[in-house]
Amino acid sequence: MNQREGVFAAVEAVVGEIHGKVTLNDNQKKEVYALVFTAFKHGEIVYKGGIPAEPLRKYIPGLVNNWLRKDKALNGGVKYKAKAPGSRAGAGDAGLKAMKQLLAETTNEEDREVIEMEIELRQEALAKPKAVINIEALPPLLRKFIK
Repeated sequence: MNQREGVFAAVEAVVGEIHGKVTLNDNQKKEVYALVFTAFKHGEIVYKGGIPAEPLRKYIPGLVNNWLRKDKALNGGVKYKAKAPGSRAGAGDAGLKAMKQLLAETTNEEDREVIEMEIELRQEALAKPKAVINIEALPPLLRKFIK
């Protein structure tokens, strides 16, 4: 089974039949984590790469919390919406990461402003370009919506 299904099965095993949004107390969370851990260890939940036990124990709480928020069967049928969409933009860019580290270490306000400006420029460069719309292909009625 995939990870979403594994988390759902573990939550259902702990709280019983699920109706609406699931909220777990600390003891229930520990039980769910243990069930998910056991399922990973027995190969019942698929994880590419087969990680050792200690990193797996650190991974599971985030996995469970993620699916409690995103799985409609566990969150009361609500479509998940990120709190800060795009906040991870450029997270894989080494240059941007280095600039953010430099910013964290810099105390001079003038230097910080220069670094922040460079960070913004880099983020804009990394942003996905907007698709170019072929105005001629649109019916005349819809062309007025082009900005």
